[in-house]
Amino acid sequence: MALDGCGLLCKYTLFIFNLIFALVGFVFLGLGLWLRFSGSTRAIFEFEALNSSAFVIAVTILITTGSVMLIVVVFGDYGACNEKRCALKIFSVLVSFLAGAVVVFGVIAYSRKEEIGLRMGEFYSSIYLLYVANSDPVLAVTLTFIQKLLHCCGATGIPSLDFAKETCPKPDTIWEHIKMDACPGAIINVFNRNAPLVMGVFVGTGALLVVALVCSIVLLAQTKREQQEITARYTTVY
Repeated sequence: MALDGCGLLCKYTLFIFNLIFALVGFVFLGLGLWLRFSGSTRAIFEFEALNSSAFVIAVTILITTGSVMLIVVVFGDYGACNEKRCALKIFSVLVSFLAGAVVVFGVIAYSRKEEIGLRMGEFYSSIYLLYVANSDPVLAVTLTFIQKLLHCCGATGIPSLDFAKETCPKPDTIWEHIKMDACPGAIINVFNRNAPLVMGVFVGTGALLVVALVCSIVLLAQTKREQQEITARYTTVY
């Protein structure tokens, strides 16, 4: 169907949006599935006492979020590329729920920043203990990424004594060869200190979802108008 300039812009915007959404969704789902079924972490899920731990909750959120994102991408790409109204309607409904959920979660994260910071610190500690016990290379990469991002070193903050010192970042000063920030405390402090920024990220993500929703509505309106014009022409001819 023929789309005007606004319709084409929305079509390509949705394509780019869904491409980014798909990449993030695959990362979330892949990491969640690996943490769920890897030999070094599978045992955690087999103990009922640990089913409410921060690690299990975080892995469940990763798998659920990644799956939902990929489902949204399927309907979004199919609807935008083929201009299918049914797929666009489903995409619009899903994006509406996601936008609302993201904003609500951002507000909750801000209002309960101390509790969530503790949970994030607990999640890091779970990864750390699993690596110390199993020396899994993927866990090593995960720890290295987190510790470089926060410039912290393991559970102790003492590079020479830490059980995972090989994953610690290079010290920036002479003092850091002796003592760096311990990562659980650094995670809690960073989360509490940057809670407004975290909320801003959630709200910004919600705004992007709203843009995708608006583009989807524009495409729905234009495809509906085109269908009505085609129906009118056939009615006139026959």
